[in-house]
Amino acid sequence: MQLNQALIDHMAGGADPQALRELAHSTAEALLDRVRHTQDEQIVQRVITLVDTEGVDTIAELWANSEAESLPGILWRLYTMRTWMQRNQKSLAVLWTEVELPPTAASAITGVNISPEASDIARTADSILSGAFTGDLSIALERSSTFCGVVARALFERASQLAPGTHRTAVIKNAKHLAGTAKEFAQGAKLWRSGELH
Repeated sequence: MQLNQALIDHMAGGADPQALRELAHSTAEALLDRVRHTQDEQIVQRVITLVDTEGVDTIAELWANSEAESLPGILWRLYTMRTWMQRNQKSLAVLWTEVELPPTAASAITGVNISPEASDIARTADSILSGAFTGDLSIALERSSTFCGVVARALFERASQLAPGTHRTAVIKNAKHLAGTAKEFAQGAKLWRSGELH
């Protein structure tokens, strides 16, 4: 799936903020609607790997500045989460194991194995994003929220064992950011269920 060249040209032209906001919302709604009404697995796969094929900058131009409480904003966060999970499979598997042994309900909610390998994290990333388009978006957002929450908890625990300094500060900052993202996903799930995520 390729973005329309006219759309790319329009984005490059520096459209006014209201026009970009409307464009972000209409593209997010159209993308979600198209995938939900197809039986073609290739279309689903192309949408899941959209950032891989089109590049993060193109998608960012459309959605990155959208509010978390909007459909383009939440889809942007899902795509960036997938990219982050793919790039950090090994370290995320280690962090997950540090706080999920013994497993809690989080393992069941996210679908992450009890003692995940790096490849399990990558599969979970694709599964969550696929579910956002082909299943119940609120469930995909709850899975995302739970995943980010567990990793945030692992980072907070790791930071508590570090000596004060720049590295500890960076770990805490990342943990706080992930905890905030977890809240955004949880709020997005509530909004979707109530029909208020547009």
